[in-house]
Amino acid sequence: MTLVTLNDVLKPAQSGCYAVAGLVTLGWEDMRAYVEAAELEQVPVILQAGPSCRAHTPLPILGKMFRYLAEGASIPVVAHLDHGYTFDECQEALDSGFTSLMFDGSRKPLQQNIDETAQVAELAHSAGISCEGEIGFVGYSGGENSSGTDPSEAEKFAVDSHVDAMAISVGNVHLQTDKSDGLDENRIRAIEAACNVPLVIHGGSGVPTHQRRRLAQTSGICKFNIGTELRLAFGKALRSSVLSDLDRFDRVAILKDTHAPLVVATQQVLRSFKPA
Repeated sequence: MTLVTLNDVLKPAQSGCYAVAGLVTLGWEDMRAYVEAAELEQVPVILQAGPSCRAHTPLPILGKMFRYLAEGASIPVVAHLDHGYTFDECQEALDSGFTSLMFDGSRKPLQQNIDETAQVAELAHSAGISCEGEIGFVGYSGGENSSGTDPSEAEKFAVDSHVDAMAISVGNVHLQTDKSDGLDENRIRAIEAACNVPLVIHGGSGVPTHQRRRLAQTSGICKFNIGTELRLAFGKALRSSVLSDLDRFDRVAILKDTHAPLVVATQQVLRSFKPA
């Protein structure tokens, strides 16, 4: 079994000057493709169950799916709860076999975010797994606006919450379908100067590939979350399969056609985070 914690993969990334991909999953098809791509590239992978995924499939089932894939994998696999909003949700993920809990209190006042994140970190650490928190709100393309991370608040959050990884808001946006302006590197450097915890970028699909590669190799960013970019690749393959024969109706046959294109797209993502 190669099921590991978030700390197990981020600490080596931090010292080795590379990053690990947190890949947002929606179902069996993408989970399986992500692990195959990671094996082909010989890199660790973080399988993430976010709110959309959990709305479709219960956490106990997702935990079994992640662990099943990890058991057959030759590379390290992290089973990660993405954007857990309550302590009870994090507890359920722990009970379901997840090895990493991300508590998102970024919409809350600083001290409340610290206190609630620290509770989840204590829960995780007492069970021998990892915890990620978020300071500074990362907005959504066409939705809520971001609130950038203040470096001094990040320093306090990193120390007082006891997280193993810290997600920051530095120009990144969730659900962005294009790679436009990139990240605020001055803010990133200021946060790095204030704390030494591994940093996480949510909304990594909107970050230009060349910037992702450079920051993975030269900054404290050890984890990039990628979802939208791979959803687009999956959707394109699915659309092509359906339109290739309008009389087809067997979803197993149709979904099978998405596998190879998604593996290739995932390999391209993973390569950008490797060490120089």
